[in-house]
Order: sequence, then structure tokens, then C-alpha cells
Amino acid sequence: MERAAKKDAVEALNGVFKTTSVAVVAHYSGLTVAQMQKLRMQMKQAGASVKVSKNRLAKIALEGTDVVAIGSLLKGPTVIATSNDPVAAPKVAMEFAKANEKFVILGGSMGKTVLDVNGVKALASLPSLDELRGKLVGLLVAPATKIAQLSTAPAAKLARVIQAHASKGEAA
Repeated sequence: MERAAKKDAVEALNGVFKTTSVAVVAHYSGLTVAQMQKLRMQMKQAGASVKVSKNRLAKIALEGTDVVAIGSLLKGPTVIATSNDPVAAPKVAMEFAKANEKFVILGGSMGKTVLDVNGVKALASLPSLDELRGKLVGLLVAPATKIAQLSTAPAAKLARVIQAHASKGEAA
């Protein structure tokens, strides 16, 4: 790799690390190309990304970012999964690790907080941002629905009483 290419790679990685809210580091040795492509596809669908780079360049790129703490995890063949949603990358990484025993999660970082494997598992167990938004909207809409039902209920009862009285009058 030429010096200019290395500099570009470090700048690109630094930009990714500065804008990410969570990073997960894992070993990937022994995975096939098809398995890595599947991991990349799953990450992309979840709104996350996967980077494989030289550890030395990644450590240089980490300088001056919030996720600088993951530098100690970069030993051996590592892959770094990042996402802006704090749940997306850990969730996909944990699911992929369950299906592929050669994909071993080492830890990660959420902002300036260093995460071990258990911390990544805890993040992966949380609901995603979209799920939380759906629950919140459901909670906000439920009272309005109940109010609408309660306000229309007396009118419906009155209409049924009048209809029953009218039906009784027609029968007589």
C-alpha cells in the first residue's frame, strides 16, 4: 500500500469513527468470503457498516475520536462494525456470531464507554430505535383512540334506543 493510499484510508476511517455512536470489534479468521458478504449485507440492511483494515492504520485513525478505547482490541484479524444507531451493529454482530462460531466478538465502544462482550450483548438485547419509536407512537395514540371511543359511545347508545323505540312503534 502506498503512503498516499494509507493516508486516505486513515482519513476515511477517522471520519467513520468520528461520526459513529457505537463500534464493535470482532475476530473473523476462518470465515469464507460468502459469510463475510452475508455479514456486510446484514449490517447494511440494519443501517450499520463493517470495515476491515490494517490494525496499525485503524489505531492511527482512532486518535482524537470518542471510540479511541477500542484500540487495545485491535490484535489479529479484526473487523470493526459501526453504526449511528447504538443497537444496530451490536444486534447484527451478536446474531451473526450465534450462527458462525468463527466470528468472535471481542468488545466495543459506545461513545467514550468501553464495552466488553457482555456490554455488547446487553446492547444487542435492547430494542432498536425504530421499535422504540413504534412503541412511543402506540402509547401516544392509545389515549386519543380511547377518548374518541368514549365520546362516540353515548351517541351510539342514544341512537340504538331511538331505533328500538321506532321499531317498537312500527310493530304496533
